[in-house]
Amino acid sequence: MPNIRPLTDLRNNTTAIADLAHAEREPIFITKKGYADLVLMSMEAYENSIARLEIYDKLASSQAEVESGATLQTLDEVFAKYRKKYGASSAKI
Repeated sequence: MPNIRPLTDLRNNTTAIADLAHAEREPIFITKKGYADLVLMSMEAYENSIARLEIYDKLASSQAEVESGATLQTLDEVFAKYRKKYGASSAKI
């Protein structure tokens, strides 16, 4: 359930709002005069969101590449390359 707080809570009790952002690990929606105005989150939650977006972007690019037939290597070739580079066993991944 989203955590929604008025701007006055942020002004009057910044530490409590910061503690809540860290504890919940979810964005806190700040309203101004009853309307959505800001989103506040901990640095950890922000970094996780950015990492997730980067992964989704890479997956979308990869999917488009596969659908267009532009892939240059087979999956087996990719795994062989990384096994060689990182010394992984020859077990199936």
